[in-house]
Amino acid sequence: MAYVLLMPCELNAVNRLNVTMASAIKIDMIVHPAVIVHGVADAKAALAPGLPVTLLSAPGAALFAGCLWWREIVAAARMAHPETEATDILDCADASGMAMGALRSGVCRLVLWPDAPGWAGVAAIAERQGGFVLGGAPPALDMAQRNAIRRLHAWLCASGGG
Repeated sequence: MAYVLLMPCELNAVNRLNVTMASAIKIDMIVHPAVIVHGVADAKAALAPGLPVTLLSAPGAALFAGCLWWREIVAAARMAHPETEATDILDCADASGMAMGALRSGVCRLVLWPDAPGWAGVAAIAERQGGFVLGGAPPALDMAQRNAIRRLHAWLCASGGG
């Protein structure tokens, strides 16, 4: 079975991800081009070009930084660039408990490894909250890479953002 999930702000997104869920159902998830951000400066820089973007936390960021940290980074970036279309995804690695904590704090778009305990339950709760759970991170430009800021605009355009 294949499903296409669209967030309301993602109608023009073209970056398709094939994500295999723990239940072995294949889902085509549509999101904006993804950019891995490591702090407020990275998040603001990712939104600055004004092109649709997915702010993606560093791998496993929920474990070492927490969901409230992520929520505040996203809020600060959106406040600085309110006109930019953006989705945010917190990477929880294999930590189902951190994913549940994120859902309780209002962060409902997550990466959680498919073999994490309780994956299906986390995914169901996220869906009820209007979010989703990916089994792996989407392809992304990492703002920690050398010259990432120079490549940002081209990445967003080439990935379907503009």
